[in-house]
Amino acid sequence: MSATVEVDGGHLVARAGGLAARLELRATVVALVLAAASLVLACWHLSVGDFSLPIREVAAAVAGGGSPDAAFIVRELRMPRTLTGALVGAALSLSGAVFQSLARNPLASPDVIGVTAGASAAAVTVIVLAGGGDVIGADGGVGVPGAALAGGLVAAGVVYGLAWRDGMTGYRLVLMGIAVTAVLSSVTSYVLTRADLYEATRATVWLTGSLNGRTWGHVRVVTAGVAVLAPVVLCLSRQLRVLQMGDDTARALGTRVERARGGLIVAAVGLAALATAAAGPVAFVGFVAPVLARRLVGGGTPALVPSILMGAVLVLASDLVARRVLAPTELPVGIITALVGGPYLLWSLWRASRIGTSG
Repeated sequence: MSATVEVDGGHLVARAGGLAARLELRATVVALVLAAASLVLACWHLSVGDFSLPIREVAAAVAGGGSPDAAFIVRELRMPRTLTGALVGAALSLSGAVFQSLARNPLASPDVIGVTAGASAAAVTVIVLAGGGDVIGADGGVGVPGAALAGGLVAAGVVYGLAWRDGMTGYRLVLMGIAVTAVLSSVTSYVLTRADLYEATRATVWLTGSLNGRTWGHVRVVTAGVAVLAPVVLCLSRQLRVLQMGDDTARALGTRVERARGGLIVAAVGLAALATAAAGPVAFVGFVAPVLARRLVGGGTPALVPSILMGAVLVLASDLVARRVLAPTELPVGIITALVGGPYLLWSLWRASRIGTSG
């Protein structure tokens, strides 16, 4: 009897190990495909516009050569926008993957649970009332990014405190986040009423989510955030997987639940807040990109690296559409991501209601 149990257990372990290896291989393949797609989209970004450039001139300009005109167009006008878009998408998607995994709910994205609303309210307050002007100047000043980070942290703390009842459930987190988002949106609207026409117009465009006029200052701010916070999330990925099993199971496996969750939340809030400071609250990227990455990888894992790359692909593709669909008029990228994410959110809610009523 004992020998049979031991052999069966060995088969189970072997099957589990084989499944884990297949999921890891699939995640690697998905990441490589998404990396190639993001590279193609970035090259396309740098080559198209009112003055189109062939890829060979783009490559020469990126390498530091090429004609002076091509170098100026690529390195000063287009590359900051392209890099900002890719980094903003990566930051928002990684932040969304963390929140969705912690809450065990695909609706728990930064723009649903109030993080980007808090960052936006704080940033708009600095822009309008403190005379902040642009969101991030060419010098990469930290006034508005710092305010956005603080606003996102405060909003996340309030939502987490309201949602905590001897533990945290995903639906309670989402409901409290929606409520806090509504309050913060009212604060933002009130601040806009105090602004003059010029400031209100600029703030409104930024609140839609836009990559127009990005500079190397924007790139430096969001690069610093991703370079510092993304490794923190990746280092805590094992704890994130354990936390998905529930607090009791995580404690039984030796995880310091509150410490691990706190570190992940702070890192995720920082990523979302700095991305919001750089490009405004680009809607639904933190909601859609992690879900798509998780579906491609399978297995119900957080899929952090594929999520990072999926976010970059989604924002770069959306910005290409925003730039060219009504050329020469350029739309804010947030309009395109909202057109994609809004219907997907409605479909997700409809599907969840159907599963709930049938189960």
